[in-house]
Amino acid sequence: MRVDNEGAVPTAVVHEETAERLGWELGELLAISRAMSSERDIHKLLDLILERSRHITGADAGSVYVVETSDEKDPTVPSRRLLHFMLSQNDSIAIDFKQFKLPVDEKSIVGRAVLAARPLNIPDLSALSQPGQNPAGVQHNRSFDDKTGYRARSMLTVPMLSAHDEVMGVIQLINKKRHPARKLSVPKDFEDEVVPFDARSEQLALALASQAGICLENAILYEEIRKLFEGFVDASVTAIEARDPSTSGHSRRVATLSVALAEKVDAISDGPLRGVRFSREELRQIEYAGVLHDFGKVGVRENVLVKAKKLYDGQKSAIEQRFRYIHKAIEAEGLAAQLDIVKRHGPGAAERLLAVEGDSAAKVAALDEVLRFVTLTNEPTVLSQGAPERLADIAALEYVDFDGTRRPYLEPDELEALRIARGSLTESERQEIQSHVSHTISFLETIPWGRGFRNVPRIAGGHHEFLDGRGYPRGLKGDAIPVETRMLTISDIFDALTAADRPYKPAVPVPKALDILSSEVKQGRLDPVLFDVFVQAEVYRKLVVA
Repeated sequence: MRVDNEGAVPTAVVHEETAERLGWELGELLAISRAMSSERDIHKLLDLILERSRHITGADAGSVYVVETSDEKDPTVPSRRLLHFMLSQNDSIAIDFKQFKLPVDEKSIVGRAVLAARPLNIPDLSALSQPGQNPAGVQHNRSFDDKTGYRARSMLTVPMLSAHDEVMGVIQLINKKRHPARKLSVPKDFEDEVVPFDARSEQLALALASQAGICLENAILYEEIRKLFEGFVDASVTAIEARDPSTSGHSRRVATLSVALAEKVDAISDGPLRGVRFSREELRQIEYAGVLHDFGKVGVRENVLVKAKKLYDGQKSAIEQRFRYIHKAIEAEGLAAQLDIVKRHGPGAAERLLAVEGDSAAKVAALDEVLRFVTLTNEPTVLSQGAPERLADIAALEYVDFDGTRRPYLEPDELEALRIARGSLTESERQEIQSHVSHTISFLETIPWGRGFRNVPRIAGGHHEFLDGRGYPRGLKGDAIPVETRMLTISDIFDALTAADRPYKPAVPVPKALDILSSEVKQGRLDPVLFDVFVQAEVYRKLVVA
């Protein structure tokens, strides 16, 4: 500081230094305001609020409390306001604090600040115990001081107010220092370095706290909206799994794998993926797309979704009943023939009777063999050579119904299902299953996702697209498929292969599943670079370990 010949500080210098100080304070407040406004994570926001509050006021330590409402299970018990001790900082000593809650009342300093909704500035905490120095009757808990040797002397407690003047929380600043860079280590330091928080510090803390209260309110509201939306997402997954219990957990597993792969890609600093980065919101966007990628299954008939074998249970039962009827018809026909022989030839017809009985037994045995073949063909395995022709021959066989109508052994829809070459779905059923992607897109596009998640429909709706253009529903090729979708596709196929809960197939071991994916890569269907990351980083262990 400049002085004149008589040791006085020129007025111009005072004004200049005051202006510089005010400029610095204004710049700090603006920077703090920008930083707080952009932070959505509540814990990071509170940490930022406390750190900046201490910095601008020269406080050595501090804590942050958030006002909450007690969650009473008994509706007859009125809810109470509580102060949740969320965070503590100290420049002089290492602290190991635990979160706790205390009631909002007039006994504690923070409680009094909440109730009064205005700052509480205590120049010297030690004076509170002296007669006449504590008219408010507030208490200072000295357990931390006694345990650590730290001494809280000056304290400034400032409420954080919302836009509606509701107290959202409290900033408690401790020990303003003459020299902010110095640590308080020994008792003398607390005597020499600690000073009361002056009016300017109080003004600055109050200005910052007013901004902090609004930012905290926004962050809490943002968190509530996020939880509300995630509740909706979880409810949607529950709806999907209720329609198709055989794939329970699939959507969440695909989301887990996709996010894990995205995180690995985000960490790559060289190669073709070096420029691919994902923000926290973009990772959540991938998670939502993964969780909701199969939501369109709600638009597919349930019996098609859960079809484990080629025939529906009703079709199989109808065939079995039909064959039992034919079996009885053969027996009745044989008995009628035997009765006719006895009437015409009498006791000397034994040889003829045995011949008819043998013929009936042979027909029944042949019928039983046909039913065994039909039952075997009903399994969703690859159709054996010659099976389609034999099935056609069986369908060409006829019997006489109870009303005299000649009917085939196998109805056309039963024959179509049994002749499925692989799996359990007919072509029309496969198209219906594939339509779930279009349903997913249509559903997700009706949701106002906002800027942060606007690509969820596009990412989720492309999980059956392949790089060679042979996927569905749009036949996209190459770079027309978002990188997030390509990750989702790899995750989706891997989980579908390794899932142990599919009724129509056994789980494929992980090495075999990776071999199948590798084959898809070689055929130009899956992204080779992303698949390499999936394998090299062992992303799949996210599920294997779990």
